[in-house]
Amino acid sequence: MKTILYIVWVLFVAGAVFSLLYAGRRTKRQEQLMASWPKVQATVTGSATGWTSGVGGSSRNLRYFPAYQFTDPQGTLFMGKSEVSGVQQPVPGSLIEVAYNPVNPNESFQVSSEPRRGMGCLIAFFAVFAVASFWFIGIFPTG
Repeated sequence: MKTILYIVWVLFVAGAVFSLLYAGRRTKRQEQLMASWPKVQATVTGSATGWTSGVGGSSRNLRYFPAYQFTDPQGTLFMGKSEVSGVQQPVPGSLIEVAYNPVNPNESFQVSSEPRRGMGCLIAFFAVFAVASFWFIGIFPTG
């Protein structure tokens, strides 16, 4: 019985590590792209709504993803939607910093440290969860 639990634990940890590596590489790639891109102040035009997953028994929370517009040096107007969510609805007309691809200004991202901070929290959570579940399997009675 414990062997099965350990196999399930290994599969879970492998899946979590794979997911974290994929998300980390994607975040790092996006940060490297943005480092060389021009940055501008974009005007919030509205927002799209989404929900948190409610994982771990927590309640689902409404999140807001700002929609924005900005102009390039030639004065051409571009629009985008942020991947960075917030708890409070952004105020239309407020400013956010955006990095855009000079070759294709339709590709833009909100400048934020939230994805990096979120990755750190996820790594810490999964590490503690993996250790706690490994310990629990060790003391689990298999009568």
